[in-house]
Amino acid sequence: MTYFSSLPTEVLDAIGVAGFGLYVLNYSLLTVQRIQSHQALYFMINGLAATMVLIGLLSAFNLAAALIQIFWIVISIIAIFIRLRKRVDPVFAHQSKS
Repeated sequence: MTYFSSLPTEVLDAIGVAGFGLYVLNYSLLTVQRIQSHQALYFMINGLAATMVLIGLLSAFNLAAALIQIFWIVISIIAIFIRLRKRVDPVFAHQSKS
């Protein structure tokens, strides 16, 4: 994080705004059914968006906003892990459908 905090405020703001853009893009793709909420891609985009917004918060830190982004990052990682595990382990996939 030291690297990011040394960046100019304008760059940090741009990263944060790009993260916001990813959130909006992801939700829009979900709404028009180009992706589905059970796909790992949905959570990958959400996790990346949250990471970018968290980096953007380094220029104007807000604890509540940072905690929300950390939550989205953690829950996205867990969701990605579950979905990838189901793909790799057919026994696990079969058991979870029961």
